[in-house]
Amino acid sequence: MLADGLLLAIFRPCQNFRLFPFTTFHNLQMGIDIRRHHVKKGNRAAPKSEDAYLLLLVKLYRFLARRTDSKFNRVILRRLFMSKINRPPISISRIVKETKGSNPDNSKTVVVVGTILDDERLPEVPKLTVAALRFSTGARERITAAGGEAITLDQLALRAPTGSNTVLLRGKRNVREAVKHFGGPLKGGKPYIESKGRKFEKARGRRKVCLFTGVHGVWLTSLRLQSRGFKIKSTHK
Repeated sequence: MLADGLLLAIFRPCQNFRLFPFTTFHNLQMGIDIRRHHVKKGNRAAPKSEDAYLLLLVKLYRFLARRTDSKFNRVILRRLFMSKINRPPISISRIVKETKGSNPDNSKTVVVVGTILDDERLPEVPKLTVAALRFSTGARERITAAGGEAITLDQLALRAPTGSNTVLLRGKRNVREAVKHFGGPLKGGKPYIESKGRKFEKARGRRKVCLFTGVHGVWLTSLRLQSRGFKIKSTHK
């Protein structure tokens, strides 16, 4: 009975659960979380991909995140859970640019949970040690030709199990073509266009059937019409 009294004292002030009346411990029933009913966590606890290599990396870094106090391993594990859209690629030129201040002598290992791509606009590649999920053929060849190393994330775990002497980078997420179309009306989103011919997008602002929209568009249309000799009557007095 003492245990029943303690349970009553604990559960009675709790307002988050609707508890059914009970008198003894055996009559205690499960309550309903009113505030967060049917609410699921949005964070991933495992990757959706069935890639065997990725699942092995998750197993490795889950062990390291549990057995070490390093925040680096927890960040790597969380990024391994992400979708491909949230693991964007990064080019060699971007790596060189971003590590100019944090890694001037290129002594640290650059870590990217994603793909490394080549950039033909970069004439010379410095000696780099890069650890990533995968490399394009051109990027791997240029890194190794410069005397650097292109290693995998499991090789990185053997070299730096706590992430010491590393620089963690990731690519830009919002440079995809699809992102340019996001947003509602008057939000600056790029429209989806089916026809771009003489009577369609090329005629924007020149034909009455497809004028510019919005305040700025009306102003541009009026300027174009005035330049062609049309007189525009102002409605403002």
